[in-house]
Amino acid sequence: MTNKYQLIVFDWDGTLMDSEARIVACIRESIKDLELPHLEDDAIKNIIGLGLREAIDTLYPGSDDRLHRDLTERYRYHFLTANPTPSELFNGSRATLERLNDEGYLLAVATGKGRVGLDKVLYETGLDDLFHATRCADETFSKPHPQMLHELMDVLGVEPGETLMVGDTEYDILMAKNANTDALGVSYGVHDVERLLQHEPQGMLDDIAELNVWLAQHGRSAQAAG
Repeated sequence: MTNKYQLIVFDWDGTLMDSEARIVACIRESIKDLELPHLEDDAIKNIIGLGLREAIDTLYPGSDDRLHRDLTERYRYHFLTANPTPSELFNGSRATLERLNDEGYLLAVATGKGRVGLDKVLYETGLDDLFHATRCADETFSKPHPQMLHELMDVLGVEPGETLMVGDTEYDILMAKNANTDALGVSYGVHDVERLLQHEPQGMLDDIAELNVWLAQHGRSAQAAG
């Protein structure tokens, strides 16, 4: 038997890091700064995983370029500098990534975060050396468009059938489906399990630490006969 998957791609927010409260707080502060109409927390949580432009269009349909610019600037100010709401890695994230790296998997990140934000948290967590490639929503198309996965697979020389996407939102599962790769959902993030299951992931994890066991059970393929 050999590994079916060569590349494992992770979403960041809600999958590896518990950052929901910080993202919601920063968006709420940004809305307050610009005196925009109030939004409920559930509406804000729903856009986590999208790029900022797509998130703003979802929260405030018909937004013009000025609102995009102003809301993006305020959000980045709060997220990168001003807001004190903590974000921590989920228990098991670091150990899971280290074990996968030791086992020879290629590891990557595909995230709705901007490049500056992702680089900041990779540096702060000390995980930057574990990932072979990363893609952010301000560098290419936002999820659920498949371009992030296409670019990661091209850079790392991996085929869709050798790639597994792991994420907590329907945007992650749909991106994988659009890229013809497999996907796993996680039940502890932003979107509920029923919403993820509608898009037929290969499985669901209740804890990121379960990924190693899932791969041992489902991530193997028979070697071709010589």
